[in-house]
Amino acid sequence: MSAPRSICLLRLSAIGDTCNAAAVVHAIRQHYPEAEITWVIGKAEAALMAGMDGVNFVVFDKKQGMAAYRNLRRQLQGKRFDALLLMQVALRANLASLCISAKRRIGYDKAKSKELHSLFINERIEPTNKVHVLDNFQQFQKALGIPLEAPSWNIPVNAEDRGWAKAQLDPNTRKHLIITAAASNTERNWLPDRYAAVADYAASQGFSVYLCGGPADHEKKLAANIQAHAKHSLHNLVGQSSLKQLFALMGEASLVLAPDTGPAHMAVAAGTPVIGLYAHSNPKRTGPYLSQNYVVDAYTPALKQRRGETPEQSRWGQRLKGEELMENITTEHVIDMLDRCIQEQNL
Repeated sequence: MSAPRSICLLRLSAIGDTCNAAAVVHAIRQHYPEAEITWVIGKAEAALMAGMDGVNFVVFDKKQGMAAYRNLRRQLQGKRFDALLLMQVALRANLASLCISAKRRIGYDKAKSKELHSLFINERIEPTNKVHVLDNFQQFQKALGIPLEAPSWNIPVNAEDRGWAKAQLDPNTRKHLIITAAASNTERNWLPDRYAAVADYAASQGFSVYLCGGPADHEKKLAANIQAHAKHSLHNLVGQSSLKQLFALMGEASLVLAPDTGPAHMAVAAGTPVIGLYAHSNPKRTGPYLSQNYVVDAYTPALKQRRGETPEQSRWGQRLKGEELMENITTEHVIDMLDRCIQEQNL
């Protein structure tokens, strides 16, 4: 297979998925250092990935509506790529791919195609029996002739953002726990009093605890609620960091606690262990890739109870609904996992 001279990757969202995709971009960069790489990506996601060596980012801002498609077509007018990696099956992404000219239009295997995805591609990745999103993303690099190896990430952080992160750290301890409590879908949030109980336990074990997240009102409210229940002082940084700054802070942390949300994958990319709290989606598919052993899994028993299935028997991407599901994760479950992390990571 001849080396591609130009590659366009289309993965617009979300934060966690683009973190997984970043490992594929890094593999492409390492294997084909001379290739021109273009990544069509969402606005917030581009802010996190900005500065990746040798990657040209083209921002698709979905809030612009139809103008987003016109802008994309204009920016890529006259370009024809050797390969397009259509790594998202949502209809918005499929339609955006019409603005991209490419000889090879590589998409998902039939089992994972939906929303007319098959109409927008002329080649499919090989199906894999591995279920994680990142493992499936790596099939795209395999289609380009790149060997499958353990993933690595190269999301850059500048000195200013790293300096900000170091300045937030409590100088009185070497152990730092970040809690990113809020998921994009609030039904995936754990209970504030239980977060507080875990934070108090971590503080009793010598950790400084930091509440982190975005500026949305519901995130600030959740953080305030956790603080109100906690007996120890917590460092509340919710709404005070950019994505780059949060990523830098995670790189300085000892451990991250998060539900099914993008920052869990940011922590993986930053090289920090994650305790993941999962009840609505299969953690083997969407959990923190390098911290699968530290997931508190309420999804598998709920799937068995509701549908009589195991994750292996269920369709790929099967989600469960219900605000009550996260209540099945107890404080004791998470503290036990924290103790395990402390022992295994020598924290």
